[in-house]
Amino acid sequence: MNISFKEKIYNLTRKIPMGKVATYGQLARLAGNAKAARAVGIFMRTNPDAPRIPCHRVVAKDGSLTGYSIGKGVSTKRNILEKEGVSFVKNRVDIKKVLWKG
Repeated sequence: MNISFKEKIYNLTRKIPMGKVATYGQLARLAGNAKAARAVGIFMRTNPDAPRIPCHRVVAKDGSLTGYSIGKGVSTKRNILEKEGVSFVKNRVDIKKVLWKG
């Protein structure tokens, strides 16, 4: 059975541990299509199973929080990540410290 690109992305996202983040591009690359970072963003925005698919742990490559459809958007995303132990430098995730190595 062939698994869709979307399902590959959701399966990878489920593996991101608490206290870590992945980037949209990283997930696209790990799923086999390095140029599909925007598609990953769409999949996160239309996530059918939050929080079991922890889309809040997916951020831009520079650590920016780009969007979140639950609660008060990006501020809710940041609050959840901080509670999980993700560190920030100003308004960005400290990618050097918390990037998941997938």
